[in-house]
Amino acid sequence: MDEARLPRKRRKGIYLLPNLFTTGTLLGAFYAIVSAMADRFDHAAMGILFAMIADSLDGRVARLTNTASDFGKEYDSLCDMAAFGIASSIVMYAFSLHFIEFRWFGIRFGGVIAFSHAACAALRLARFNVLAAISGSNKDFFGLPSPAAAAVVVFFVWSAYDLGITGDEVLIPASLLTLGAAVLMVSNIRYNSFKKISLTQRIRFLPFVGVLGALWLVVLVAGRKPPLILFLIFFIYALSGPLATLWRRLRRRKARPPAVPPTAAA
Repeated sequence: MDEARLPRKRRKGIYLLPNLFTTGTLLGAFYAIVSAMADRFDHAAMGILFAMIADSLDGRVARLTNTASDFGKEYDSLCDMAAFGIASSIVMYAFSLHFIEFRWFGIRFGGVIAFSHAACAALRLARFNVLAAISGSNKDFFGLPSPAAAAVVVFFVWSAYDLGITGDEVLIPASLLTLGAAVLMVSNIRYNSFKKISLTQRIRFLPFVGVLGALWLVVLVAGRKPPLILFLIFFIYALSGPLATLWRRLRRRKARPPAVPPTAAA
């Protein structure tokens, strides 16, 4: 028998290149936690931003180099949990939530709020893995993605820190944002993943002008207050899911034919 036709044995091991990017996500999480412990919240936010960039690249690198693996998927989920669940919760707690004096069973209520964000991130990642294994398609997300939820929380901290606002001055918005992001992660609200957007498709003139105007505004504001514009981008994205859901329900209600009253029997 020709040796060239024999099936090659699959080598055991892991692919180095995509997992290096995934390790970058873990590195960003570790750096964010250490920086938050030192009250360097700008550096902590940069660590989460670095983790987000690394997380967005590892899957693309794996697909481009044909090095996707089950190990990589599991490793990616663990690193995502460290960065977008644990680290982001610690950053918010260290900046603001630890100022809440109310205790619940001996635990500061701020710690309960921060933990709820971490727990919902874990549930969100577990559900994403299950749905991806069943359907194999992730054109849309069910629930706010954990990187976006972490961005809302951490970039709020970065914006306040950059503006010279202390954590005890923003206890209420910090608590509401943390809880809101946690609830949205475990909700069934549909979020656009932007994977269906094609740059080769034709679009109407007015939407094109609107997109250009929005990009120009982002560049203009980002040059002055990068933390604030990053927070606003992800905050608007977090709101887009509930608003789109409400809009679809209103459209369906308007599209329903009016009920015809039963005719009286002759």
